[in-house]
Amino acid sequence: MAGINKVILVGNLGKDPEVRHLEGGASVANFTLATTESYKDKNGNRTDQTEWHNIVVWRGLADVAEKYLKKGMTIYLEGKIRSRSWEDKENIKRYTTEIVADTFTILSSKKDNNSSSGNDDQGTHIPKTGDDLPF
Repeated sequence: MAGINKVILVGNLGKDPEVRHLEGGASVANFTLATTESYKDKNGNRTDQTEWHNIVVWRGLADVAEKYLKKGMTIYLEGKIRSRSWEDKENIKRYTTEIVADTFTILSSKKDNNSSSGNDDQGTHIPKTGDDLPF
């Protein structure tokens, strides 16, 4: 039986995307996304719990992220969860878990988060690029 690896997140960018252009012309962008859940504790006080996610986007979607995404923006994204490992300079094995996004939609801009005025970017949908991932 085939498995399903699907992640859907709505959150705020913790930093501007960091974009690298690799040999062969491929681009990769990395950024963090914060998702916050609110609940009431046993005393009835509202408590927020924020989770930080490492996001990776490739090729054309990385170029779009570089052009349009900024710290503080709210986005909706879909992708897959990936874990990987590598050895650092001291030959210590390191591990990370990332969300490899294959589509995202801008829900608000940094400007919207800092003021009450609207923005033309609201609801901008960034389609899948059709690029294959390198793994």
